[in-house]
Amino acid sequence: MSATSSRTSRRLLAAVLAAGAVIGAAALPASAADGDRNARAPRVEISAVQYDSPGRDDRSNRSLNREWVELTNTTRRSVDLDGWTLEDEDGHTYTFEGYRLPGRATVRIHTGVGRDTRTDLYQDRRNYVWDNRSDTATLRNDRDRFIDDESWGNDRHGHHGGGNHHHGDRH
Repeated sequence: MSATSSRTSRRLLAAVLAAGAVIGAAALPASAADGDRNARAPRVEISAVQYDSPGRDDRSNRSLNREWVELTNTTRRSVDLDGWTLEDEDGHTYTFEGYRLPGRATVRIHTGVGRDTRTDLYQDRRNYVWDNRSDTATLRNDRDRFIDDESWGNDRHGHHGGGNHHHGDRH
């Protein structure tokens, strides 16, 4: 091998290694950003809210139980909700006691009185919680850290009766 071809080989190898380093450095922030995005995504989220129970609002237990909030575990692992809270804007708070939400499962939290099951929990209230015109359901973990919320109403960023989600780590 001549000195010229050896020098050319070394330059070519250096260029390949430099290109690999540049590609690796460019890929690193993208994967780190994906990791951050996944870290912020809630494991449990408010997936649906029925804030205006169908039919007449006559405060019957049947009507109260047609008002509900659904939570969904978006991961494969179960999540212990013991000590977590679900609260409205007026401070009505439901605290989960001894409940574990299985992976990829949904639980419905009804306002009225009932017998808790794996898929349905009851706040055992005699009055409505969720305001039909506008309100916000806020989910916090057992350390009082914000997990998710769902808002509705005329004054909610132009969504009438729609929902606005805010996931993340707000206090």
